[in-house]
Amino acid sequence: MERSAVSARIRLTHPICPSRHFPSLQSPFLFPSSHSLSLKLSQNHVPLTSLSLLEAPSPLNPSATLSDSYSETVDLADIEWDNLGFGLQPTDYMYIMKCARGGTFSKGELQRFGNIELNPSAGILNYGQGLFEGLKAYRKQDGNILLFRPEENGLRMQVGAERMCMPSPTVEQFVEAVKDTVLANKRWVPPPGKGSLYIRPLLMGSGPVLGLAPSPEYTFLIYVSPVGNYFKEGLAPINLIVENELHRATPGGTGGVKTIGNYAAVLKAQSEAKAKGYSDVLYLDCVHKRYLEEVSSCNIFVVKGNVISTPAIKGTILPGITRKSIIDVARSQGFQVEERFVSVDELLDADEVFCTGTAVVVSPVGSITYLGKRVSYGDGIGVVSQQLYTVLTRLQMGLSADEMNWTVELR
Repeated sequence: MERSAVSARIRLTHPICPSRHFPSLQSPFLFPSSHSLSLKLSQNHVPLTSLSLLEAPSPLNPSATLSDSYSETVDLADIEWDNLGFGLQPTDYMYIMKCARGGTFSKGELQRFGNIELNPSAGILNYGQGLFEGLKAYRKQDGNILLFRPEENGLRMQVGAERMCMPSPTVEQFVEAVKDTVLANKRWVPPPGKGSLYIRPLLMGSGPVLGLAPSPEYTFLIYVSPVGNYFKEGLAPINLIVENELHRATPGGTGGVKTIGNYAAVLKAQSEAKAKGYSDVLYLDCVHKRYLEEVSSCNIFVVKGNVISTPAIKGTILPGITRKSIIDVARSQGFQVEERFVSVDELLDADEVFCTGTAVVVSPVGSITYLGKRVSYGDGIGVVSQQLYTVLTRLQMGLSADEMNWTVELR
């Protein structure tokens, strides 16, 4: 790809502060306007036209802006884009905003990515008072960047925060913070078709607390990392084993929110399954041990004829944003979608099975093993899985018209 100079005006809703952990690093956004800035970090270049990264100042922090004009040559980070896996690649900036108990979040800042300090008695460390979110940014063919339904993540974080007795950023604050973080790390957004920039917002009780109680202080933090496929199989079918002894969630618990403890609870069964050659674990409900719930970090769908069934959201299953999107896409494609109790017997009799999630998007299931019996679903990617994957990813990447109004474009 050819390099093209970009004349850009940046307005960030929050100030950029180099972290004390990286005193020798200088922010590329802090050059005086008289300097011509060229990021010569690799031979990977993205063609961009004249653009404004965020023209209007945010109403949330109108005074926290950096608006000097400068000329910029936009290059990509010097990494092997063709070999991205799903692992942490340290990037340039992270976003941090704090709030006292009983207060509201107000002013955040971008800092150089690095370690953070926590008191040993922080609520997140002692009592697991924390949530996280996950969403992605994609680079379009014209170089602009797309976010996928970030307001849904902001809404879900608010629901989870209420359950975990934490204050939460407003949806508007959440979305603006995501935008700022992505733009500050835009050289890490993979080229079109090479992957995505995974965005990880965290909300945690960061203040010290000894007795069991809500933390006196909370931190909202966002970091990002370029990623490829979540499963090593890529879009190839994965192999699941049904777990009928250990359980991911219980009625009245926190399975329906994205609290951090939900994920530590699946590590034992997942590790044992992977040691036996399976890709992941599918959990059953803990009451009847008969109805499907979800995979370790994915929602599950069962296809029979023109009907696509998925477990209903009843408090033990995370309301996935990709799940919600696939349901709408499937209905728009003429499928009948049912949200209900889905028994393991239906799973074993299905024409096709697939998983959904932010990390995996859509992952076809090649086989299910239950009580020692293995059931396979064809020799390759199912027709329905491929169809829904194609429709959704083309929308996420800006390759098709967004008639759902789901994407947010960063110019």
